[in-house]
Amino acid sequence: MAKKMVSFLFILFLVLLGCTEQDKKKILFDGKDITGWSTEGPVTVADSVIRIDNAGKMTLKNRMFANFELLVTAKTVENGKGEIRFHTDENGNGGYAVALNNDLEDPQWWTKTGSLLSVRNLTKSIVKNNEWFTLRIKVEGKRIEVAVNDELLVDYIEPAQPYRTPENKLQILSEGSFSLQSTEGVLEVKSVEVMPLKIEKTVIDSQLAQAIDESSDEIIKLHQANFPVLDYHVHLKEDLTLELARSQSRKYGINYALAPNCGIGFPIQDDAQVLEYFNGMKGQPFVQAMQGEGREWPVTFSKEVRDLFDYVFTDAMTFTDRKGNRTRLWMSDEVFIDDEQKYMDLIVENIVKVMDEPMDVYVNPNFLPDVMNDRYDLFWTDERQNKVIEAMVRTRKVLEINHRYKIPNKSFIQKAKAAGLKFTFGTNNSNSDFGKLEYCIEMMKACGITAQDMYKPNL
Repeated sequence: MAKKMVSFLFILFLVLLGCTEQDKKKILFDGKDITGWSTEGPVTVADSVIRIDNAGKMTLKNRMFANFELLVTAKTVENGKGEIRFHTDENGNGGYAVALNNDLEDPQWWTKTGSLLSVRNLTKSIVKNNEWFTLRIKVEGKRIEVAVNDELLVDYIEPAQPYRTPENKLQILSEGSFSLQSTEGVLEVKSVEVMPLKIEKTVIDSQLAQAIDESSDEIIKLHQANFPVLDYHVHLKEDLTLELARSQSRKYGINYALAPNCGIGFPIQDDAQVLEYFNGMKGQPFVQAMQGEGREWPVTFSKEVRDLFDYVFTDAMTFTDRKGNRTRLWMSDEVFIDDEQKYMDLIVENIVKVMDEPMDVYVNPNFLPDVMNDRYDLFWTDERQNKVIEAMVRTRKVLEINHRYKIPNKSFIQKAKAAGLKFTFGTNNSNSDFGKLEYCIEMMKACGITAQDMYKPNL
C-alpha cells in the first residue's frame, strides 16, 4: 500500500510539474481578439485570424521580455512582406527584426523569411506564399535562434561589442516588447505564443566565449550594409557533409549555394541522378546550383532538368588542345605547352567558345596552369581580357570572383564592371575549411561592387 501511495504521489508530482511548465506559456493571441495589443493602420481579426495590411502594425502592450521563446503561426498573402520585432519599445520600434518575406521576385532577394535582418540575412525561403508556417524566435542570454517549420536557420551569438552601423545601433539585446508589422501587402497570423526563459550568468559567459569578434569580421559588415552574403560555389566533398554545411553556414553567417558536379565521370551523370539529388534536398535551406563538367554536359542533361537548378555554372578549364589532347588545366600532366603565347591564345579561344554554352555563370575565370600562373598579369593582356568580356556581354553571362584561386585579377573585374556584367562570389572548396570569401570581399572593395552588381539566382 505504501509503495502504491509513493507511486501515486510521484505521478501527481510529474503532472503538477507539467502543469507548472505549461502555465509559463503565455498565449498572446488565441484567435479571438487583440485587446492586449496596440495597433496602427489596418489590423483586423476575422475567422480567428489577424490580418495585417500594408503598413499595419500591432505591438504587445505592457509586457516586457528579455529571454523567451516566441512561436508565431503566419502566412504571407500573395507577395506580402513584413517583420516580427522583439526587444522593441512600447511603439514597436528598435530591437531586432525577423523577416517574413517569400516574394521570389523581390529585388532585395537576400532577406527571406527567417532572416535576422541586417545581422543574418537569408537568401533562401523554405516556405511559400499563401501557406501557413511556424516561425520560432528564441532569445537565451546572448544567443538568438530563428527556426522556420522547425528548421533552424539562424544561430547568432551577440558578442560583447557587436558591430553596428549608425542606422542599426538599436539592434542590441536588452528587453522589450513584440511587434508584428507589414511592410508591403498582407500578412496573416493565426497564433502567437511566448514562453519566458531564465538563464544563468555562467551560460552567458560561455556564449560570449564562442562569439565571433565582429570588429574584424567582414561578414557582419556586409549584412549591416545590406549586401547579399552568398557563397555561390560550394561543394559537398571530403569532410563537408550536409549537416556540417548547415551548421557552418549558420555560424559564419554566410549563405551557401550547393553545387553538385554534373558530367561524365562525375558524381551526377544523367537526368535520373539529378532528380534523385533533388529528392534528397527537399526542405534544405540552400540555393541549388549545377556545375556542368567537361564540354559534353549541355547534351548529357536535358534542359528541363538543368532548369530545376537556381542557376547553372561551368568553367573553361577542360578542352581539347590543337594536337587532340584532352586538357584539364589544373592537372599538370595534361598541359602540353610548346609556345606559351600561342597556348595562351588557345586558352582565350576556348573561354570564348564556352560562353555559348547554356550556362549562367562563368566560374574559376581566366584560370592559368601552374607553369604560367606566376606571370598571370603578363599573359592576361588588355586585348585578351577584352575578347573574353566581349563574349560575356554578347551572351549575357555572369562573372565569378573566385576566392580559392584568387581570380580573376583586379584589372579584369574592373573591365567587367564597366561593361555592366553581374558578379558572384564563389569558393570552389575542396573540403570544409574554405574561408569566408576574403578575396571576393577584397575585390568588392577595390572595384566598387555594390549589391545591385550581384547576380540574382532564379530562386
